[in-house]
This record gives sequence, structure tokens and C-alpha cells, in this order.
Amino acid sequence: MDIESRGKTLLFAMNGGMFTKDFTPLGLYIKNEEILSPIKKAISRYGNFYMPPNGIFYVDKEGNADVAITQNFKNNSTVNYATQSGPMLVHNDTLNSNFGPQSTSLHVRNGVGILPNGNALFAMSKVRVNLYATADFFKAREYKNLLYLDGFVSRTFLPSKIFEQTDGQFGVMIVEVE
Repeated sequence: MDIESRGKTLLFAMNGGMFTKDFTPLGLYIKNEEILSPIKKAISRYGNFYMPPNGIFYVDKEGNADVAITQNFKNNSTVNYATQSGPMLVHNDTLNSNFGPQSTSLHVRNGVGILPNGNALFAMSKVRVNLYATADFFKAREYKNLLYLDGFVSRTFLPSKIFEQTDGQFGVMIVEVE
């Protein structure tokens, strides 16, 4: 939908999870309470999405955001938006044991965590980093649960910080408008 035609201004946009070659979400995707892509609980294939534990970022009808491990996620009548991705970078204050500081899997990466005050913080690297460095960035900010959203094709649009990447392709997007 065209944001400007609704009289709104785009303040922020970021890849909001992994997607397939036809740009459909790889796992759970809920928009306006409607499930547009089902949850994937069987995590047994190759790739970051399937690296345990996998997780879900969601926002309820009142605008409260949270991150949950996929197996613990409860879709009830209060979930307004949700996107599944993986892996969890940090869970219960513990860095994902699948990551090592010497990993050579380097990509521009993004993720989301919930601040102690309940606000969501989205972060995106401007350089190629491994999953360990991404998780360590968030953990240093005292998050308990952090979710990796995307890498390699990640893009961010944040004009207030002069951070505009308008190339690339998007499957799932997280946006803020005013």
C-alpha cells in the first residue's frame, strides 16, 4: 500500500524476516491479526532460519512488542503482527551457543530486541559481521531475548539518521509511519 496516498510519512523500514524466492515469508507472518503464512515449528533444515532456537517477533493490538522462541509462542486474539525468523541471538540472557567469535560467515545483518522499558530496538550493521558480533551488540544493551531477522539482503531506510538503503528486495518489512 502506498503510504503517501494515505497522508503518512515513512520514518523507518527494515527487512522483517526471511522470505522465499517468490518473496513470501519463510515462516509465521501475521498482519492485522490475519495469518498470511503459517508457523514453522519443525526446525531441521540447513540455514540460519532453521538454526535453533528459532523465534518470533510480534506486536499486540495495544502496540506492545515482544520476542519469543517459536515453540513458546502463543497466538491468541491479542497478536496483531508477527514475523518468524531465526536464530534467536540471545535467549534468557544467554548468547546462542551456535555462534563463535571467529565465524567467517559475514553479512550485513539486522535484528530486534526488546529494551528493559518494553520498547523494541531494531539494529542493522553497516558492515559485514558474523552472528556472534550481532548477538554481542544486542547483549551489551541488556536484552534478555533477541531475534536475528535477516542478513545478506538486509536493507534499512532511516532518513533521520542518514541511513537510506533503497536497493535490494524485500519480502517482509517492518515499518514506522507518522
